[in-house]
Amino acid sequence: MKPFLLLATRAEDYAADAEYQSFLRYCGLAEGELRRIRLEAEPLPTLDLADYSGILLGGSPFNSSDPEESKTEVQVRVERELGVLLDRVVPEDYPFLGACYGVGTLGRHQGAVIDTTYAEPISAVEVTLTDDGAADPLLAGLPASFAAYVGHKEACATLPASAVLLASSVTCPVQMFRVGKNVYATQFHPELDVDALVGRISTYRHAGYFPPEQADEYMERARATVVDQPEAILRAFVTRYARG
Repeated sequence: MKPFLLLATRAEDYAADAEYQSFLRYCGLAEGELRRIRLEAEPLPTLDLADYSGILLGGSPFNSSDPEESKTEVQVRVERELGVLLDRVVPEDYPFLGACYGVGTLGRHQGAVIDTTYAEPISAVEVTLTDDGAADPLLAGLPASFAAYVGHKEACATLPASAVLLASSVTCPVQMFRVGKNVYATQFHPELDVDALVGRISTYRHAGYFPPEQADEYMERARATVVDQPEAILRAFVTRYARG
């Protein structure tokens, strides 16, 4: 099988490695089957898309909607490189799934309004499939509504004209969309289980997602939730697009 590619942007080694392990686990892949490029550490090399089965984009501390003058040189570079990559991915309808940061990145690329209107604190929310979502192959077998972990400062306020809405929630109308037949983005994190979320809360307690003194409270809330459906999306992505 040709490997999948994970594009990551987390500067903290613990968070980056935990994210990689989460994608390995829920994609059902061995390390040699999921290659990783840490974009915050090195420029994105020229990719031959034919070398891979598909691309996964992990979450990020970056916010696409931040004022340009406030962005670091690294963020500006990463956004430029991802934009160039999507210039190829979207026209080719190449298998792509972006988790959380994918909504801002793919949405912005496609002309969506990305802003802070529908930001969600770190929590589990009820995600509901649209009719198009229920018919989508990546979501086949999932219940009409399921719990998913979220935590983001920005979201898609208006769906781009090129996109099909697949899932929504009361607090964030755009939880998942598709462009073409094979290019996806989720606002929720399909790769997170409770242990990974608790670890991420600890890592990002001073990142502005919540008052740092409330980190322990957020961890306890996470431990009290049951989230076991979204991971199936990752396995379905791998099953559908694995080739080689």
